[in-house]
Amino acid sequence: MTEDPPSPGSRPGHTLPATLDATTPGLTRLAETARGYAAARSSANTQKAYASDWAQFNRWCRRKGIDAAVPDPQVVGLYLAASASGEGVAKAAASSIERRLAAITATYRSAGTPLPRQDRHIVDVMAGIRRTHGRPPRKKEALYAEDILAMVATLPTNLRGVRDKAILLVGFAGALRRSEITGLDCGPEQTADSGGWIEILDQGALLTIRGKTGWRTVEIARGSSERSCPVQALETWLKLARIAKGPVFRRVRQANSDVGSERLVDAHVARLVKVTAMKAGVRSDLPEAQRKALFSGHSLRSGFASSAAVDEAHIQRQLGHASAEMTRSYRQTRERFRVNLTKAAGL
Repeated sequence: MTEDPPSPGSRPGHTLPATLDATTPGLTRLAETARGYAAARSSANTQKAYASDWAQFNRWCRRKGIDAAVPDPQVVGLYLAASASGEGVAKAAASSIERRLAAITATYRSAGTPLPRQDRHIVDVMAGIRRTHGRPPRKKEALYAEDILAMVATLPTNLRGVRDKAILLVGFAGALRRSEITGLDCGPEQTADSGGWIEILDQGALLTIRGKTGWRTVEIARGSSERSCPVQALETWLKLARIAKGPVFRRVRQANSDVGSERLVDAHVARLVKVTAMKAGVRSDLPEAQRKALFSGHSLRSGFASSAAVDEAHIQRQLGHASAEMTRSYRQTRERFRVNLTKAAGL
């Protein structure tokens, strides 16, 4: 029985074939290099989530007296059913169960013992879960330009406030994911965990981003005023924090006068958006508990897509979407009822 839950990429699955001699000069080192590339196949957040999901599955198997190392479709199907019903494991939504299945599949594949994913014990149970518990994805509330400016106004004028202002304005103007914001470096190939870099020009800032669909270039032009310009906010932060190389957004120590070398975690962006939106009174027409659940880091990205009154192709390119349909799904409340199809149909 597997006692310590392995994470994707950490279990043995990239050993040398029997036809190769592991003692051959260079092969052992090359095998380590290959393992490193294999481990980097997915983002750090995905790897962390998969490791947590596998650990939960492993604990469930241990309680049932089952060897989790053996890829048994029937066992996995039972675990999926338990996840949907909450019997012996934390109850989860259909989308979360999909991720748990993906984590289990990826872990078995990395171990060199693939799970028969198309087996009826998995396919039929998962189809039933989707039909019974499936719900439309819950989108976060879009934040518009006036919301962002109100949120920025709630920030203190100290170093931490300068940093957070740059995060909100750059994140909104660049339509960036929270991991893309915190993954920025001051230049290319500066840190091992970089997700992209910035280049500040006279016209604005040019961001090279490694997103979900590959590399893309994001243009952030200079704004109409000092109060709202994301490029100036970025320049001010870098100057006051004395950052010229490495991660752009970093932790500010408790004394609020010393900037560390550590990259800011992306969870900070989500907390920042939520806290400042609440302070600014965004959607104050709703109860406080409901408002707290509305906002996340994705609210910046969604708000930009819904705000920019330009050709859809420009928005699609900024967001890095492969299809226009995906971009349209981001254009939320401001697009509702712009065209009255009922009247157009003659009613």
